[in-house]
Amino acid sequence: MAARPTLRGRTAVTAPRGADQPAVRSARVYHGVRRVRPAGLLVSLLAVVLLTASACGGQAGAGDAKTTAAVNVFAAASLTEAFTQLGNAFAAAHPGVDVTLNFAGSNDLVAQIRQGAPADVFASADTVNMDQAGDLVDDPKAFAGNQLAIAVAPGNPESINELSDLSRPGLKVVLAAPEVPAGKYGREILDRAGVSVSPVSLEVSVKGVVTKIALGEADAGLVYVTDVTAAGGDIAGVDIPRPENVIAAYPIATVTGGGNRALAREFVDFALSREGRAVLADYGFLPPPSE
Repeated sequence: MAARPTLRGRTAVTAPRGADQPAVRSARVYHGVRRVRPAGLLVSLLAVVLLTASACGGQAGAGDAKTTAAVNVFAAASLTEAFTQLGNAFAAAHPGVDVTLNFAGSNDLVAQIRQGAPADVFASADTVNMDQAGDLVDDPKAFAGNQLAIAVAPGNPESINELSDLSRPGLKVVLAAPEVPAGKYGREILDRAGVSVSPVSLEVSVKGVVTKIALGEADAGLVYVTDVTAAGGDIAGVDIPRPENVIAAYPIATVTGGGNRALAREFVDFALSREGRAVLADYGFLPPPSE
């Protein structure tokens, strides 16, 4: 797994695997203003620091260094944009806290946690993968819901209006892999509708589906409604009627082997709070299906 960047007191983001740049617009969001000082002033400040250190005889104790708390959040790829904002809000409310966000398919995240990746919080796009985490997580709670849409190119040039259109000969359809929540939900919807689809590719995350369509490498695919919103016009969405759709439940939990259990619980509580729910709603997420 690639190293995840961390920004002091801020939020760092690792993009989902299989997602290229057009599909994921957020990378790092900085709080505050970085001021660039004139070179001469920097030299003067450096001299003062060196003189001060010399005067102290280099006797500064280890206890003088400021420690920074950190929380590592592993979240489903479909949460990329919403959790980037949540992470920034959490960091702003907790000065000195580093928030690192790792986005991938929920099944991939479970595998990473099992292999010892440093996770404090796990947010899944389905209950199946949360259940797969087993005793690696503690007390999962549903915090959001989502549903699927047909993703098409802007302007819908292939005139795709319903699920049955996805079986049209010559149409290039891309889906998430069946072990990925979006792929599992998509196959469930297609099977229930009696629609046969032979996808041209199966992506390791739902963001990979978005990317393929945004780049013109596929004509259509099944993604979350929130992915269409987050794409910012790079793709368009065709609604799937509620009776034909599924409502996905998103659970979140602390990781039992995490390095900062107290801070992890605070992040989970923040995601479940009114403020957290408002952020999720802004990105198109629904309340949990149980509500």
